[in-house]
Amino acid sequence: MVETGKPSLVTRLAYGIGGAAGGIKNNGFEYVLLLFYSQIMGLSAVLVAAALWIALLIDAFSDPVVGYWSDNMRTKWGRRHPFMYIAMVPVAIGYFFVWNPPTELSGLNLFAWLLAFTVIVRLMYTFFEVPSTALAAELTQDYDERTSLMSFRYFFAWVGGLTVQIILFFYLLKPSEGDPSGFFHIPGWNTYGLIGASCILVSIAITSLGTHRHIPHLKAPPAARKLTPMKILGEIWETVSNPSFRALFIATLFGLLASGISATLNQYINGFFWEFTNVQITGLTVAVYVSAILALVIAPPVGKAFGKKKAAIIIGFLAFTIAPMPVILRQFGLLPPNGTDALYYIVITVTVFDLALIIAYQMLAASMVADIVEQNELATGRRSEGIYFAGISFMRKLAQGMGVLTASGVLAVASITPGMRAAQASEESIRILGWGYALSLLTLWTIMMVCISFYRISREDHEANLEALRSGATTQPRFEKS
Repeated sequence: MVETGKPSLVTRLAYGIGGAAGGIKNNGFEYVLLLFYSQIMGLSAVLVAAALWIALLIDAFSDPVVGYWSDNMRTKWGRRHPFMYIAMVPVAIGYFFVWNPPTELSGLNLFAWLLAFTVIVRLMYTFFEVPSTALAAELTQDYDERTSLMSFRYFFAWVGGLTVQIILFFYLLKPSEGDPSGFFHIPGWNTYGLIGASCILVSIAITSLGTHRHIPHLKAPPAARKLTPMKILGEIWETVSNPSFRALFIATLFGLLASGISATLNQYINGFFWEFTNVQITGLTVAVYVSAILALVIAPPVGKAFGKKKAAIIIGFLAFTIAPMPVILRQFGLLPPNGTDALYYIVITVTVFDLALIIAYQMLAASMVADIVEQNELATGRRSEGIYFAGISFMRKLAQGMGVLTASGVLAVASITPGMRAAQASEESIRILGWGYALSLLTLWTIMMVCISFYRISREDHEANLEALRSGATTQPRFEKS
């Protein structure tokens, strides 16, 4: 059965460490892949974006398949763990080769290499991501403990991704004359791929093995029944028709579209807009450790005090308003000039506190998905953790693909071309880059916050749903009225 109490610290750590695999993969693909393949390897930014978009599109449609499959899987290792074990080695091997293309490849051949291995990485990672995130709703039914579980997951996702990225910028990329950032030191990128792949393998193994002992206590799959393609599609549609899920689903679309733009343009903002050195960029990355710790401290108590929905809206409004403000202030000449210590201290301070709020919002929003499970079980008689988390994963991939595509469009409009160094960009190009970054984020995050306001499950609703399930009720779930 599903546990109702507090998961042990060992369980929370084991579950959370798996987030590092996603953090490493996402940081690589979202923050520096466009930079590596376009600026360093010389592949057109449009082709890089196209490869990522095609891979995301292919992978996105695997999410509901894996989600439904893992909801109904019958093995001695339960519903989720067989997928998690299968994913370990292929995703690590694929990630290594993404960052180690043969030096003789160029043009369409390099595009084909990038496309092939990003597809492998994303497809195999889905086999881990969807079943493992679905475990959050199975390891505990407690409203607040689910927030704690997801907080550990997101904490390690940020810490894992940051650690490997710090190693890249601080140790692996060697600055040289004419290349103060070290971006063009290709052996450093190759080693980055090896380190990232190794850490992904270890983190997936820890979560898979560390939660293995819970298999006998997890929810059993539904009774065997005759399934046809139309019946499967009907069950999936019935599951995702939950109004609270729709609110989170659409909010995720706009939020992660913004995240894709922000992540892809992050190094351009640091290197071109602010003209930070490699050491300063590393300092910004290291400072985000503080953000992750603050978020881990903030999210659970704020969610407990205000409820997840209200806490997410309050924290999200603060975070997403502050995030693009330094860029906007610079556009109006209200910040110290580039190259000054004062500018760097302002940017790093804003980054630490704002990113802490953004991570806290992500923790709360992820926990809100888990609370839909019991409501759906009341309505349909089925637990569909895999489908719900697959739906969010599906939207995440589509949104991030669109984010990369939009970001590449911003770069094209700003006339920032492959191989260009920061000193070669015109003032007009930098101005367009700044406005494209700031206004797109503000617009998308505003739409996201409006969407999440339609989420309907409060603490009281969740407890009522659990009580109805315990009593064997088959009536429709209780919805929040306000």
